[in-house]
Amino acid sequence: MELKFGKDGLIPAVVQDADSRDVLMVAYMNREAFDLTCREKVAWFYSRSRQKLWKKGETSGNIMQVQKIYLDCDNDTVLIKAKPAGPACHTGQYSCFYKEVEETDMKEMETKKTQTILEEVYDVIADRDKNPKEGSYTNYLLEKGIDKMLKKVGEESAEVIIAAKNRSKAEVSYEVADLMYHVSVVLYEQGLTWNDIFEELKKRR
Repeated sequence: MELKFGKDGLIPAVVQDADSRDVLMVAYMNREAFDLTCREKVAWFYSRSRQKLWKKGETSGNIMQVQKIYLDCDNDTVLIKAKPAGPACHTGQYSCFYKEVEETDMKEMETKKTQTILEEVYDVIADRDKNPKEGSYTNYLLEKGIDKMLKKVGEESAEVIIAAKNRSKAEVSYEVADLMYHVSVVLYEQGLTWNDIFEELKKRR
């Protein structure tokens, strides 16, 4: 089978416990590491940080006795089914994948994603103020001033109400995005940032 190595000459290798089927670790192989693994029936890898070949368990004794080797459908990822002689992780854990992402962690990540998007929009508004762009709607609002900005916030708020009354998720999503943009412009004009709003919400929570 022809392996498809990346531009760096490496291919990702997933190691799975042959008995429990637990995923133990993920590392990288170059051609030499793959050939050594096939020949010696123990897992060899290539360290990207040290730029050298390394045999799993060479110093710790926790070698991986290879039972079977598979390739994915694109031949660009290796799956090694092995019997570990000890912990797979350098921390002493049975598997490198021992840190579960809790539901609260996922919610926090989603919150940060939302914050990042709003902050990016805000940054664009600030950039338009410092570096005006011909035909920019943001520059138009900044030039017209607070009265025009507030009028647009009022109009977009009404559009959100109408969309919600229409029971249209697509409309609500579109109109709320418009509203958030115009609120961002007002925040910028007032010398506030989204972080100020986030902090206020945290206090209330």
